[in-house]
Amino acid sequence: MAPSRSPLLPLIFVLLWWGSPEIRGLWRNVRTITDKNWKELLEGEWMIEFYAPWCPACQNLQPEWEDFAELGEDLEVNIAKVDVTEQPGLSGRFIITALPTIYHCKDGEFRRYQGPRTKEDFINFINDKQWKTIEPISSWFGPGSFLMSSMSALFQLSMWIRTCHNYFIEDLKIPVWGSYTIFALATLFSGLILGLVMVFVADCLCPSKRNKPQQYPYSKKILPESALLLKKLEQEQEADEEDVSDDELENENPSKKDFSQTAMRQRVFSPLSIVDKSKKNY
Repeated sequence: MAPSRSPLLPLIFVLLWWGSPEIRGLWRNVRTITDKNWKELLEGEWMIEFYAPWCPACQNLQPEWEDFAELGEDLEVNIAKVDVTEQPGLSGRFIITALPTIYHCKDGEFRRYQGPRTKEDFINFINDKQWKTIEPISSWFGPGSFLMSSMSALFQLSMWIRTCHNYFIEDLKIPVWGSYTIFALATLFSGLILGLVMVFVADCLCPSKRNKPQQYPYSKKILPESALLLKKLEQEQEADEEDVSDDELENENPSKKDFSQTAMRQRVFSPLSIVDKSKKNY
């Protein structure tokens, strides 16, 4: 009869293997950075690796990075890692376009490491302060700037939309086109509401002026002069009429020439034409 094995032996073996300092000590020296504690990078000296579990290059770098982390305390540098699949906000905040990406940070100044990726090269980079030869990232594009904070929010929003999409098609069993329709309607209504808010704010800040009748600056000058001119013409017309009446008494049958001259003197001037002429003069 074969001796029976205790069911506790496999569990004890796993616990001993997990508690081994060679296995557990490496990960203990690497800090995990998230969206909640990333501001710790602004103090002290840091080396941060951005990686993804599925990335082959990241997997090849992992042993070197863990060996380098063992010497972090002696080098007085903090060794950290960021999983971009779990922290999309940090991926946008640091503009991660390739994996793995390594950053060096000293008192809030970030520099991108682009040298060889071996344990010895990392040590020399810190001991010889080679990071001083690298231009730091501009404050406009720094992780704490407004621009990068907006980029981080955009990445987080995209991840939230992806999570909702997966929830619709996997849990609620909604077709893919139905999920797209929901997002399209949500985008349409949110844009409409945002537009109404912007119009309301603009109307409050810059209220529109009421339409007022257009005032001509020359009207005050033209009207008095036109009135004087009309009055003068009326007086001349009255004088001409008196002369005509006197001529009729003296000569009942005036000649054709006198009649034409009298008719020219009796010509009536239109007030509107006088006003138009006075406007043209001005």
